[in-house]
Amino acid sequence: MSRSFNATSTTDEVLAGIDLSGKRVLVTGVSAGLGVETARTLAAHGAQVIGAARDLAKAEGATEGVRAQARNGGGLELVELDLASLASVRVCADALVTEGKPFDLVIANAGVMACPFGHTADGFETQFGTNHLGHFVLVNRIASLIASGGRLVNLASSGHRFSGVNLDDPNFERTPYDPFGAYGRSKTANILFAVEFDRRHQASGIRATALHPGAIQTELPRYMTDETMQQMVAVIEQSFPGGMAAFQWKSVPQGAATSVWAGVVAEPETVGGRYCEDCHVAEIDDGAGFEGGVRSYALDPENAKALWAKSEEMVGERF
Repeated sequence: MSRSFNATSTTDEVLAGIDLSGKRVLVTGVSAGLGVETARTLAAHGAQVIGAARDLAKAEGATEGVRAQARNGGGLELVELDLASLASVRVCADALVTEGKPFDLVIANAGVMACPFGHTADGFETQFGTNHLGHFVLVNRIASLIASGGRLVNLASSGHRFSGVNLDDPNFERTPYDPFGAYGRSKTANILFAVEFDRRHQASGIRATALHPGAIQTELPRYMTDETMQQMVAVIEQSFPGGMAAFQWKSVPQGAATSVWAGVVAEPETVGGRYCEDCHVAEIDDGAGFEGGVRSYALDPENAKALWAKSEEMVGERF
């Protein structure tokens, strides 16, 4: 499509004039922030949205506006999903497969950031287990439901620039734990998962992409201590000429815009197997800093295949 968007574009601007009636979309993490806004704009344009959340009571309250703004047959249904528990992930996925209704778009939006060291219910390091492995199992278990012409959109982050994946020690059993390093590993994994999923499914007309939504003040940093927050500010100051004065927060509608752009508006061959930011495909940039671009290790097809194999080994399931 010829329309051009940028870092300041909002979800409604990106979807202006687009009718999603009859489309069915799964969005994870619809209890706050980007997930709620993504669900709202999709339902407002006619899509039937299946919103997944760990805390259904919280999600019910957070998504009242989604239902209120739904138009042209759009709507919202909530399902329970705790990405930090593979038992919960499998129950959710199995219920969706049993229902048998296809998806035109899956947006893996949920995640945690820079939390203290901990483990998921299955013993995985919290960020890698929640951000990557939970979505890895969910998406692969429902892959048969993604219609030809459908897409997978993984929310990654410029934080992938903190670190590549460490497949020799994914749970920090021998490596000193660093909250941002762990976050970087999980976000790199989100990108590599999209790369390999795209390779495996594009012959069936299904494409996958990953993206950085931008820096948005949502609940995502809720686990960050004052110390880790100061560390993040220091990274920003070092990365942007002029420091914090040159740095711009995005609004939530601006932050969710790239998700709907990559999932609905962009041509599939443009975004398939790529990494997007600010409503465009990012260039490879292996330099220092976090101003933009994607590190080459996050798009490397061999890294993607290795991560896939390691992920299958860790979850005890082959796809």
